[in-house]
Amino acid sequence: MTDKKFIKLIKETIVDYFNSHVDKTDHKTITEDNVYIVWSCKTLQNFKALASTTVSDGMYYEITHNGDKNETYFDVYKKWENFVVRGGKYEDNK
Repeated sequence: MTDKKFIKLIKETIVDYFNSHVDKTDHKTITEDNVYIVWSCKTLQNFKALASTTVSDGMYYEITHNGDKNETYFDVYKKWENFVVRGGKYEDNK
């Protein structure tokens, strides 16, 4: 696996996943141009990345490639909330 192949795999998989799971009544599909990499790294034979799309749905993707097994794992998350902690104390944004 190379960096370029890893990024290509991420983009193709997220496009396939999004387009097969999006609510059909939204009439929305994406292409690889709509997927961006937030962060990525390579350690030895393993890769890790965080990715998202230009769709404002709060979804993000954590991708891990296990070079020993030649397997890639996708974790799909949705952002539920964003809040501030100041001085060790939670502040409600509402």
